[in-house]
Formats: sequence, structure tokens, C-alpha cells
Amino acid sequence: MFRNQPSRTASRDSSGFGFPWNKLGRLYKEDPSIFSKHPKELTDRLCEYKSYGFDNVTLIGICLSFPYVLSGECKLGGEIDALFDDLKKLCIHFDLIRCVEGNVDTWYEVCRKILVFYDMGCEKGMVGELMGRSKHIFVEYSEEILVQKMEFFCRLNVKKEEVGLLILRSPEILSFDLETPMISVLDFLKHFGFSMKKLKSIAQEYPHVMGRNKMANLPHVMRALDLHEWFFNELKGGNHHLLGDYVFSGADGALDRDFKDGLDRIHSSRTPLHTISKLNFMHGIGFGENNLTMKTLVHLHGTSSELQQRFDCLLRIGVDFSKLCRIITLSPKILNQNPRIIERKVKFLCQDMGSSLEYLDVFPAFLNFDLENRIKPRYRFHMWLSEKGWCTKNYSLASMIATSEKNFVGRIYGIHPAAPKQWFECFSYKKSSNGCVKRH
Repeated sequence: MFRNQPSRTASRDSSGFGFPWNKLGRLYKEDPSIFSKHPKELTDRLCEYKSYGFDNVTLIGICLSFPYVLSGECKLGGEIDALFDDLKKLCIHFDLIRCVEGNVDTWYEVCRKILVFYDMGCEKGMVGELMGRSKHIFVEYSEEILVQKMEFFCRLNVKKEEVGLLILRSPEILSFDLETPMISVLDFLKHFGFSMKKLKSIAQEYPHVMGRNKMANLPHVMRALDLHEWFFNELKGGNHHLLGDYVFSGADGALDRDFKDGLDRIHSSRTPLHTISKLNFMHGIGFGENNLTMKTLVHLHGTSSELQQRFDCLLRIGVDFSKLCRIITLSPKILNQNPRIIERKVKFLCQDMGSSLEYLDVFPAFLNFDLENRIKPRYRFHMWLSEKGWCTKNYSLASMIATSEKNFVGRIYGIHPAAPKQWFECFSYKKSSNGCVKRH
């Protein structure tokens, strides 16, 4: 069929299979090993697949999208059988073939859309029935739309497989505009059935999330409220239509006066685009159009992409999304540091100091202090005092680190008159000239 470099006879074979020349490059890029196979081996394999009931055009589209069915990397009876079981249900039993224009380009696009669901983790051999019942999505929506919608729900921090199944079970979601509409957070939650008592409690606990935001930011709004799991369960449970039915009415969504004043100041400043970009970052992680958002914004330094990297770093380390948003309102400057520095401080907190990430809920400013010149020497000095038996009181990390130098020295003098001399000579970063090194 095609072996090594395609010859003039490579576009057709004795069994009538014909792969378009303009698609062979894509197939070679996906799996070059196919072109080292003997033509008869490929022909026999294709004839075996054709026995499932597919015509040549459909089968070529399948092979272009799932090259491993030609390469033989997966044996029949395993993944390939599971794949063809799904495709047979979708294309033949549910008659998708009748809905698709019979050319290779169209079938390749259809199979690419099917591949999207497998890439999301949907198990081959288990979703053919669901795909068949929602077969219209493979004709009416582009691959880009499918990926876009799935990415929206994946931002709820749920399993990708669950997102794929949600789309297959509730395909009308694909018609919802999840980008441009505005939402009012409390109005949206009310639309989903929250009582006034519950709404009041949420407003008090999460003031930084209140106000208006874009529908595109809804997944992170829900994560900032710690309601993402509840929300996704509502969608899975049949209330997905509420997402499509929601209309921003302006109720409880009027622009916050203080927020508007802050917005006016931004637009009249020297760097409005830079500041608006940072504000959009904040909205993107769930902060609403409110005064607290503006107050927090003032303390954030760096570009929006740098702020996002630092935020993602803290998430990757293990800080809970909702807690991290609240921490930022208490100590915004934690986002003004290089991710590598943040990682080192958290590592020292958890491994050397024996604390946990939860301590950042109590003392988020820990991340604002210099690791080498403040955190390490003070902590190690207190450990030394305890080992000497001079300090019998357990001081909190905050009292060790956040205390001013003057008060710190006064405290350790009260613990032992000789302590300040030891601090300045062997622990403080203001090391004396006698060559005494810091304690490690």
C-alpha cells in the first residue's frame, strides 16, 4: 500500500483502499512505522477491519485519526476491538454514516472529534452507546468547540473523564454561551436554588468573590467559593439547563461604587493596560467587581502572566484554591515573588519547621519574609535556645518571624542576658568579623 517513500502506486492498492496523498504526510508524522510495513500486511489488516461493516472512506478516516490501528501496536481483542466496538455502535447501529458526507476529509474531522472524548479519559468500548445517542454533536460542532467547552468544565478541577461523560449525556451544553455573558455571583447562586440565609452567609465568608464577573470565569468563581464540586454535581444531576437558562438581570449586580471609582482611577493612570491586565487576572481566579478586589490589586506587582505563574505555583505545592484566594486578600504580596523562592519557603516550612500548609491560613505573611536572612536564622536560633534549655516557652512561628528586630532582641534578652550576643555573632545575617558561621 505504502512502503518507505510513497511511490506512484502508494495511493491505491489491489483491494481498493485509497489514502489521499495530502493525508499521507499527517499519517507519517503520527506514526512513521506504518510506512515500513509490507503492503500486504496493511491490506490484510484493513480487510479485517472492514469486516466490522465500515466502508473504505469511513475506515480511512478512522486510520488517519487512530494510526495505531494500522501500525499494529495494539493487538486485536484489546484496545482496537474496544475502539471498533464503539465506532460500530456510533457509525452503524446509530447510523452516523448516513449523517456524514461521504469523503475522507469529513470523516477525518468526525473521528478527530471522537478522539477528543478518548483523550479526556472516556474508556474505549464503554461509550459507544452514549456517543450514538448524541451523534449529532460529531456533525454539528467543530473540534475546537468541543475542546473549548471541555476546558471550561475542567477548570472546575474535576476528572476529565467526568467532563467528557457530562457532554455526552447532556449535549445541549455545547450550545450554551459560556464566554461572553456577565453574571452576578449571588444572583447566579439564587438561580440555582440557594436560600437568602445561605446567600448572606456566603457573602460574609467570601466578600472578595462578590459582585459581577464574566461567565468565562465561572469555574474559578466556584472554586474560590469552594462550591465547584457541588456545582458540577448539579450539572451531572440534571440541572445543567439552569446554566443555559441564566440571564444576567442586573439584580444584585450593579457595579460597586468603590470598584467603579477604582476603575476610573486605573483608566486615568499612566499604565491603564498593564493594571487592567492584572485586574483581569484577579477576575480570572474568582475575584469579583468589588472594593476588596481593588484594595488587593494595589499591592500586586508584576505582569498578569507572572502573577498567574506564582498563583499556579502555590496551587501546585498543594494550597487549596479557595484558601489561596482568601490568603491573597490578607497578604497580597505573597504573589510578588519568584515561584522558585515560594517553593523554597514552603519546603522549609513543611520539612524543616515541621509545620503544614494549613499554617498559611493563620500566618500567610510567612511567605513575605526573606528565607535566608530572616526565617532560617530566627527559627534556628530559637531551636538553639530550646536545646540549651534557656527557652522553655513555645513561641509561634509568627511571633518568631514577624517581630521587629528591636523587639526580637529585647525578647531574647529577657530569655537570657547572653542570648543577644550569641544571636549577633553566630546566627544573625549581620555576621560579625570574627568569622563565626551561622548554625545549620
